Amino acid sequence: MPSPAVDDYLKTIYHHTEWQTERITPSQLAAELGLAPSSVTEMVQKLAAQGLVTHRPYGPIALTEAGEQRAASIIRRHRLIETWLVREFGYAWDEVHDEAEVLEHAISDRLLEGIDERLGRPRYDPHGDAIPDASGRVDRVPFVLLGTAAAGHIGRVLRVSDRDPELLRAVEAAGVAVGAEATVRDAATLRIAGADVALPTAAAEAVWLSA
Repeated sequence: MPSPAVDDYLKTIYHHTEWQTERITPSQLAAELGLAPSSVTEMVQKLAAQGLVTHRPYGPIALTEAGEQRAASIIRRHRLIETWLVREFGYAWDEVHDEAEVLEHAISDRLLEGIDERLGRPRYDPHGDAIPDASGRVDRVPFVLLGTAAAGHIGRVLRVSDRDPELLRAVEAAGVAVGAEATVRDAATLRIAGADVALPTAAAEAVWLSA
């Protein structure tokens, strides 16, 4: 049955491996959700019993096929709503996350399909995260985190994490946008359109480029 609590768990597990390969641990999941480890352990056991995750005691957690399908469905809702708010209502990219968290559980499938069609069936949200299609498929290209990219690396800005609204505002103020061609000078500096752009230190762990 639909459950915002279950969806939040599945989304968090899904998010964890979108931009890196290590599976999430129960302690990491508890930290991400701001919950007590004992509460997370109990819920993970319930999710496993429902066939949505696989997990062994103290080991990492992985989504099953059914769990990934459900997670992709709610993430599709969230990211389409974010895109809709930016394009149709003039929201800034640092303002949409909390609104989408509320609306993703409220809108009907019919309205979601209408939003997708009106927007031209976008493949990426304003932050560069892939929007799953109705079947759960996503389009991704090889990527590298800014903090691990070698000096001289050339690529497109693929994604800026939406975890920290203040960082999003700082990145935007610096003139960095998703899709921009950039050359890495160092972990805090990109060269864009012939000019060096200094970024906050935190951007090293929040900006992804095409590999």
